Amino acid sequence: MADAPPDLQIRRLRPGDDPDAQLDLAERAFGPGSVGDRDRRVRSLSRHIAAGRYLGAFADGRPAAGAAIQDMRQWWLGRPVPMAGVSSVTVAPEYRGRGIGRMLMTVLLDEIAAQGYPLSALFPATMPLYRSLGWELAGARDTVVIPARSLLRLVPPDARPPEAGTVPATGLRRAGPGDAEAVVALLGRVHEAARDCGPITWDTDSAADWLADPGLYAYLAEDGFLAYRWQRGKRDLYAERAEAISARTARALWTQLGSHASIAEKVYAMTGPARAFWWLTRERDADIAHRSRWMLRVVDAPAAIAARGFPAATSLTVPLRITDETRPANSGRWRLTVAGGAGTLDPLGPDAPAGAAGPASPAVPAVTLGARGLAALYAGTPLVTLRQAALAAGGTAADDAALDAAFAATSYMLDAF
Repeated sequence: MADAPPDLQIRRLRPGDDPDAQLDLAERAFGPGSVGDRDRRVRSLSRHIAAGRYLGAFADGRPAAGAAIQDMRQWWLGRPVPMAGVSSVTVAPEYRGRGIGRMLMTVLLDEIAAQGYPLSALFPATMPLYRSLGWELAGARDTVVIPARSLLRLVPPDARPPEAGTVPATGLRRAGPGDAEAVVALLGRVHEAARDCGPITWDTDSAADWLADPGLYAYLAEDGFLAYRWQRGKRDLYAERAEAISARTARALWTQLGSHASIAEKVYAMTGPARAFWWLTRERDADIAHRSRWMLRVVDAPAAIAARGFPAATSLTVPLRITDETRPANSGRWRLTVAGGAGTLDPLGPDAPAGAAGPASPAVPAVTLGARGLAALYAGTPLVTLRQAALAAGGTAADDAALDAAFAATSYMLDAF
């Protein structure tokens, strides 16, 4: 591998930096898009530069690499956790294989920590680099497919409906950029009510930009949101969101998609693995058309635990030993306590993080995790899987059972970034 350029500089992009040079870098890495795609990239780039969330690597005065930090909230058992979504990681073809990507991501991780994000997530084009810095596979993003006609007549309900007036009216209205704040809030209510693990909500400006897309047809209800577009001409629909709290609204959203069956052949949709969609269709004709995997990084372990939701009925105290070479503040012996739906991670013992207070602990066996194992545990990966993958060691069978109960999750996302 050739050495990195001696004059390599990694810094935040500034408003005076040439946006066309950054767009050229992205197009060389990912390929050109449509005029509309380019316009959206320009707006997104401008927002990230203004917010100090875009890093660039420069060699010989020219852009050699870049990466963006997306300001997101990721939902963990119904609680929003500040999360830095890493996107647009690009290295110019002529600079690849020289370690610039790793140098950029190392600085980016420091920047994420400095900006106060306890978590970071990304969709990897390749995994070795990200794993070497502590990201690990955490969940899936599934695109489902179903014949449009199958949504015309849904399975009738078994359960007796609630008394009149206890379920919100289903009336849908068209939604646009001016509804961005309401849409973000509504999706947050959905994820909170479902005690979801993994989905994200965007900042209002990004949501408004999405809702401004003329090819997106969006509808808002009191307790639900639907957004879809046509693809392959008029042959298929692609539902980017069909999210609801009540059974009545969930049925209304999927029925509206099915009402296009006279024209659309198939409906592709982003939905979660436990959404009502899977139980509403009469036949076994819904399937997963595509699956992509995303990775998680615990940046600040105590803050990430404190922000996450936990099962209200679970109570535990488990000693952990964490080794995190890239974020050494996470390293040391810790006491994980979960009670009443909340968790804390407190320093424990003589090799606790530098500057941490607390009495020395007895010599108890501790579940030992690296940065990757910690990320996978946080996302709900069972301990038996972590042990088989050599991502966890030590501790007891009782510790494993307790941790599995506390972190149990089928983590998923609906968004790509």
